[in-house]
Amino acid sequence: MGNRIHQTAIVHPRAQIGENVEIGPYAVIGENVVIGEGTKISPHVVVDGYTTIGKECKIFPGASIGAEPQDLKFKDERSYTIIGDKTTVRECVTINRAVGQEEVTKVGSNVLIMAYAHVAHNCIVGDYVIMANAATLAGHVEVGNRAVIGGLAGVHQFVHIGELVMIGGASKVTQDIPPYLLVDGNPAEVHGINLIGLRRGGFTQENRQVIKKVFKTLYRSSLNLSQAIEVLKEMEPTEHVRQYLTFLEGRSGRGLV
Repeated sequence: MGNRIHQTAIVHPRAQIGENVEIGPYAVIGENVVIGEGTKISPHVVVDGYTTIGKECKIFPGASIGAEPQDLKFKDERSYTIIGDKTTVRECVTINRAVGQEEVTKVGSNVLIMAYAHVAHNCIVGDYVIMANAATLAGHVEVGNRAVIGGLAGVHQFVHIGELVMIGGASKVTQDIPPYLLVDGNPAEVHGINLIGLRRGGFTQENRQVIKKVFKTLYRSSLNLSQAIEVLKEMEPTEHVRQYLTFLEGRSGRGLV
């Protein structure tokens, strides 16, 4: 098909544009931008900085990707924004480049970021994540694969969110959330296991029972966190037990929800 670049779009001659890319009216593509084949850039989108967008992405009108971070420590160092394949970025979303020389803000593949959401500097967002309208990630947040963040939810800087977590709309998240949990509220509290997400994700009954056992050890026993981790280490080292231990050992230090 060849590329379709509107005559009013401003594309820097050194930008790297893949095959079959569409760039709409009044879009602006910076010098150090790479856009993968089959990606569609809608009108009035700005892609700047050292930004790489994968294949077959959809970027909707008014989105800003790769702009300078909203951090006073930023000194115009070389840092990056990377977006995976088949990710959709809806209207007026902002995704900022990282703070720190050679540091990265990264959004995975098959992600849906709905209108007005914000991904701040140095965030790492996994694959198949959904961020609903106006959900906000502060700097250095990490989000595991297949997590869902409800509309208007706010996540504090440095917080870690585990795989397949579901966060209710308008929640205030100031602490880490281990994998597979449902949380909601201001401040956010744990309301159980994301069983619907587990079923949709193909988790077997046996898998779900293991996760329930881990959940009860962490949240329904009289053990403190250090004691609970020691109990988890004594369990059969299934994939999901190992994932919990990896998450807990790499937690941010802000404590658990």
